[in-house]
Amino acid sequence: MTDSKTRRPDRPIRKLARPTQRPGGQRQNRRPRATQENLPERFVENLTIDRIVGGGLGIGFDDDGLTVFVPRTAPGDVIRGRVTRRQGKVLHAAIEEMLEPSPQRIEPKVADYDASGGLDMQHLGYQDQLAAKGAVIEDSLRRIAKLEPVPEIEVVASENEWNYRSRAEFQIDHSSGAVGYFAASSHRVVDVEESPVLTLDTQALLTTLRDDMQGGLVPKSAREYRAVTGDVGSVLEPSSALKSRPVTREVGGETFRYSAECFFQSNIPVAESLLAEVVRIADDVQGTEGIGLDLYSGVGLFTLPLARRFQRVVAVESFKPAADFAEENAANAGLRNVRVVNAPVEYWLAGDRTPLGRVALALFDPPRSGAGKAAIANVIKLKPAHVIAVSCDPATFARDIRGLIDDGYEVVSIKGFDMFPQTHHVEIVGHLRRIDPSVVGEDLRVFPL
Repeated sequence: MTDSKTRRPDRPIRKLARPTQRPGGQRQNRRPRATQENLPERFVENLTIDRIVGGGLGIGFDDDGLTVFVPRTAPGDVIRGRVTRRQGKVLHAAIEEMLEPSPQRIEPKVADYDASGGLDMQHLGYQDQLAAKGAVIEDSLRRIAKLEPVPEIEVVASENEWNYRSRAEFQIDHSSGAVGYFAASSHRVVDVEESPVLTLDTQALLTTLRDDMQGGLVPKSAREYRAVTGDVGSVLEPSSALKSRPVTREVGGETFRYSAECFFQSNIPVAESLLAEVVRIADDVQGTEGIGLDLYSGVGLFTLPLARRFQRVVAVESFKPAADFAEENAANAGLRNVRVVNAPVEYWLAGDRTPLGRVALALFDPPRSGAGKAAIANVIKLKPAHVIAVSCDPATFARDIRGLIDDGYEVVSIKGFDMFPQTHHVEIVGHLRRIDPSVVGEDLRVFPL
């Protein structure tokens, strides 16, 4: 959501200045302001792409020493690039001509990138994609987390390189009849008949939506549809729907009910691997005195396994439908030691949390923007013995754990998970522990469940 800005009513309206005049009374012609439209086109010649960095961008350096970022490139590509934007000593460019393709480059499965739904790394072989994602995580740890030495990061491969998404959002353009995805950096809807990353069940929902569109069954007010498939049930509905039907999924031996409006990992086999890593860490610290804390808990993907390993678990989730499902999922699992708090994590952490007592393990899985300095500072005030940081963005992951490292935590392990093959996105799980084990929270107190 973006904040709207309005002009203050007490602010005077500025009058247009008159043209300046020379002493002889002749009007002085001012130089027109340079805009992106009237700037002459600029190109970078024979640019070699050095590596892939955050956002999936290739990085190279031109003859003038400027840094150049180019999307949809591979390490070793030699290109002629058309500059699209300049920020100081940094250029952003697009491929104008491929002069020498990298050995890592392969033929993309979807030639029209706009129709691919964001598959900005599909021109790399899969093992090269994994290596690039590991290198991006390492780079963020070095630059942002200031971690030295930086460990080599393993990125767990997806069981399926294609046909892995069990949930998706589809855009509608009623004027053109297009059903598909937004083109990159725009609101133009690109028509898509088949998407190679959807599971067969989710592709069937896209086909149904297209049939409904052709049959005039899609309301004019509907601009976006969300689709989700479960082990039991599937849902195709406008994103504006007030009430969403639930589906059921089993992950890691636990059963979860959730709706299309709630967040849930879309690559289920990789979600299994990610959950197994969290469980491994929880098993290692299970004997630590204190409670478990699951921040940004969603519908309880991590809450349930934590509740089987700690005497008490508090789950905090701001989105009420997700919090309600978390309570339901815990109850259906027979777990009575779970307390679900429906509140924004940042506000909840800022309150008096001394009644919680000792925190053995605090897990946080925030949105892409990260937990942020204030939330991390308040997590530190709880003095958890161990922390699990889960993130879908290497930069914000590194920023968040930097705060923990600065306050006496050390990195035990970091691992990546390829939740979205063919894209630059990567999921990360990090385990940190307090270096001085004597510095932990207050004595364990009883709190109401």
